[in-house]
Amino acid sequence: MSVLSGKNILLGVTAGIAAYKTAFLVRLFIKAGAQVQVVMTPASKDFVTPLTLSTLSKNPVYSTFYNKDEENEEWNNHVELALWADLMLIAPATANTMAKMAEGVCDNLLLATYLSSKSKVYFAPAMDLDMYKHQTTDQNINKLQGFGNIFIPPSIGELASGLTGEGRMAEPEEIIDFIEKDIMSGLPLKGRKVLITAGPTYEAIDPVRFIGNHSSGKMGFALADQAAKLGAKVILITGPSSQKINNSAINRVDVVDAESMYKATHQFFKEVDIAIFSAAVADYTPKFVSSQKIKKKDASLTIELKPTKDILASVGKIKEDQFLVGFALETDDEVNNAKDKLNRKNLDLIVLNSLQDKGAGFKSDTNKVTLIDKEENMISYELKSKKEVAEDIFNEITKQLNV
Repeated sequence: MSVLSGKNILLGVTAGIAAYKTAFLVRLFIKAGAQVQVVMTPASKDFVTPLTLSTLSKNPVYSTFYNKDEENEEWNNHVELALWADLMLIAPATANTMAKMAEGVCDNLLLATYLSSKSKVYFAPAMDLDMYKHQTTDQNINKLQGFGNIFIPPSIGELASGLTGEGRMAEPEEIIDFIEKDIMSGLPLKGRKVLITAGPTYEAIDPVRFIGNHSSGKMGFALADQAAKLGAKVILITGPSSQKINNSAINRVDVVDAESMYKATHQFFKEVDIAIFSAAVADYTPKFVSSQKIKKKDASLTIELKPTKDILASVGKIKEDQFLVGFALETDDEVNNAKDKLNRKNLDLIVLNSLQDKGAGFKSDTNKVTLIDKEENMISYELKSKKEVAEDIFNEITKQLNV
């Protein structure tokens, strides 16, 4: 999955022949999983129609401060558009629009939105060779970069005038690739590997029955998604779970029982930088597993159990530079039990959650946690979605790692 997935992208279209390429740009952004809104200069509508871009983006296209009809007049709020965007792309960026951007001229909706933007702004120039080589164009490009805008260089090729040279707007695929690489370069976990365990384990009694728990895997999957969004390569070792992943940076490893989770963890642990153990691993497993289905009888059934291997303790003993995070689901004396687990298992951080808190725990879409680091500093959070909890956990991890 692209790093653009889930991002809000504001595409500004100006009046150059390369505006026809914006239809392909919108399609590629949508294919990458982004949401797109388009703002056009009035003159750009001579090159590509608002209907085309509205149909492809599945959103209205804006080009004026007001939409007028016979009955009312609706204001298009440039501030709201700017605040909505995670990033803004102006493509094509004509010499005229770049000059206005550089001088702070604000005579259309696109320029008003640009001046209100608080997100990254990318611009992809498009113009004829002599215009691109003109000294004022070069000065304006440098000035815009000095403001923090990000320049997507044009390519060399055949131009609308019939000349061949520099000034041709980068192709849509090149623009997408440029933005993705730029975003990746600024992510705090770029180049790092993260191991996450998730879900329950099923400990077999016979071929059809097992001992398990109510874990859905939602917390672990949310953590894996957040790690990938921060640029990490993720190894997600999960017990049986109906949760789905849609990010190519996540390598899902399916296991069933505690023993297979133990083996998978030790297979990958030495190559990772961060390991988070959110799985609800069984503490006990049947000592003997019947090869045939156990028939129901009137007499009671006794199943002898034996302890499973303690996965978290085992990696705590062999860890070198890995940042190790454990989870503690407690019902009584919660903080002391969590601190004991933190120290006993050689963790860097422990995530405490309680079954006493409404909305927290297994199967829920929400969680309420307290983070405790190895110095026993504590941060408690209110009830949040598991996605937001994952963000809080990684904010603390990146803070501790100074990345």
